[in-house]
Amino acid sequence: MLVKFSNQGSSDVCVFVPASIVFWLLKHLPINQDPALQAPAAGPQITQMDWDSPNVPRASTVNCKVLPGKISMTFNLDRKPDLTVILDRGNVELMRQIMLAYTKDLIDLEAQ
Repeated sequence: MLVKFSNQGSSDVCVFVPASIVFWLLKHLPINQDPALQAPAAGPQITQMDWDSPNVPRASTVNCKVLPGKISMTFNLDRKPDLTVILDRGNVELMRQIMLAYTKDLIDLEAQ
């Protein structure tokens, strides 16, 4: 899955996230329990240039850390320095919903 993060004070970053990480995140990301949770601002659009770029790294692992009201995610990348993103609760829920919507297009090789 191609994921694009919008950063404050920096340019957008694309990362290929393998299905194994997507399914792991879906098992471990908290589901929103707050009916008053505000939706985040619209995220960056993924374009054909993002798909075609030979410079987009692939994540090999992700390490998550729960912070007060946020989650820190460090992606270990194959050809660039590790990428750490900090997502607030609204962005975590948005990412969870998007990943869930695309699971039908992914194969969980670790499913039993």
